[in-house]
Parts: sequence; structure tokens; C-alpha cells
Amino acid sequence: MILLVPLIGINMIRNLKILAPFSTLANLITFVGLGMILYYVLDDLPSLSEREMVTDIGRFPLFFGTTLFALEAVGVIIALENNMATPKSFGGAFGVLNVGMFVIVALYAGMGFIGYWKYGADALGSVTLNLPEMDILSRTIRILFAVAIFISYGLQCYVPVDIIWNVYLVQKYKDSNNKFVYEMLVRIVVVIVTFLLAVAIPRLGLFISLFGALCLSALGIAFPAIMEICVLWPDKLGPGRMILWKDIILILFGIIGLVAGTYTSVRDIIYSFQ
Repeated sequence: MILLVPLIGINMIRNLKILAPFSTLANLITFVGLGMILYYVLDDLPSLSEREMVTDIGRFPLFFGTTLFALEAVGVIIALENNMATPKSFGGAFGVLNVGMFVIVALYAGMGFIGYWKYGADALGSVTLNLPEMDILSRTIRILFAVAIFISYGLQCYVPVDIIWNVYLVQKYKDSNNKFVYEMLVRIVVVIVTFLLAVAIPRLGLFISLFGALCLSALGIAFPAIMEICVLWPDKLGPGRMILWKDIILILFGIIGLVAGTYTSVRDIIYSFQ
């Protein structure tokens, strides 16, 4: 509860240019924390042959959901384009989008691989949970990540607040003298909802997989493919309608991931509480 008021204060910042330095500082703190984690996980590594290389196929939906959850940063990155001094730098082979996602994927894959190598089946939803409880260095790592999450919270809320307010509510209150107050109330509600979810969710890894499968399989795979078909229909789908077939495969893949990932995550969540 002590953090609730400061989080609300951070989320009151409306200017993305003000939020950017906080995000940069959070990234630096995160990299320091990751370096300290490597001190633990690289110490006395077991033989890689002791680890199961391929798990049971029934566990793949959980992997699918967790992997998709890693793509949630795309929503924040895409929102940057309209606020960049040079929007043309956003796209391209070495643009902001590709470079940013490459770094994110590399960090997720690298830390996931090393964490599994170290802890195997005992790896928890966050590698910080596997660190020694009472060790001063491990406590420092947890504090660093908590600070990084705290100061970058406003940037994470920027996109949902922008969508809720500017897309759905601003027209309703455009003639109101209290429009600013209503926007601040929206920001407060967003903080309270996320705060309550953080308190209420005890099984971090399973819920990450659930949200990834339930939300990102549709928003990150199926819907973009559907929108591409709508934009290019009927005569811009490439030779042999290659783009159409590619998008159909993506849509089917997203639907299968949605159903299988959600079912597996919900099932394992239920089992974990029994």
C-alpha cells in the first residue's frame, strides 16, 4: 500500500518525453541487475546433459503463452513512432522497432536458457525467486528490479491510458470543464487495477503464460493478419495470393495458440491451488 500513492503520482505524467529518461534509467538498472544475476547462475553450472532438452508436448502451450507475453513491449514501442523527432527512424532493417525487439528477444532467450541450465525443472516464474533468500546480494538484485519496475511504470501505462482516454472517453467529455479531472481519474483507476492484480496473483509464471496465450495470440498474431488482409484485399495480395495464405496460416496458428495455451494455463493454475 505504501507504493500505491507514488505509482499514482508517476502515472500522472502525461508527456512521453518526460517519461523517456525514467525508462532509460530503468533499463540501466535492469542491466546491472541482470549482470548480478549472472554472478549466481554462472557459478557452478551443472553439465548441460543433465537437463531435459525437449519437454513433453503438453507443456508447449505454456511455452507459447510465455513467449507471446514477451512481445507485450511491442505495444509501447509502436506508440513511440508518433512521438519521435524523426519517425522515419522507426522502421527499416536497423530501425527502432527491429533493434528494440532484437534486444528484448536476445535478453529473454539468453536469460531463459541460462536460468534453465542452472536450475532445471526447479526454475520458478522469475529467476530472482531462485536466488538465495537471505543473501545480501540477492536482496540487492530484487531491490534493483523493484526500482526499475517502479520508475518505468508510467511508460508501461502510457499506451493503455492513451487508448482508454483518447479512443473511448475523450469525445464524451470534450465539452466538460472537468476533462482534466476525468483523465486523472482514469489514470488512478488503471494504477489501482494493476496494483490489485499484482497483489492477487500468486502464481507469476502460470499467469504470465495465461495472459500471453489469451491476449497476445489474438492481438499479436491473428488480428494483425486479419487487418493485413482487409487492407490489401482484393488485388494487392501478391503473386498467387501468397500474402493471403500466409495470413490464413497466422490466423489459424493464433487461434490454436489461444485455445491450447489458455486451456493449459488455466488447468495448471487450478492444479497449483489444489
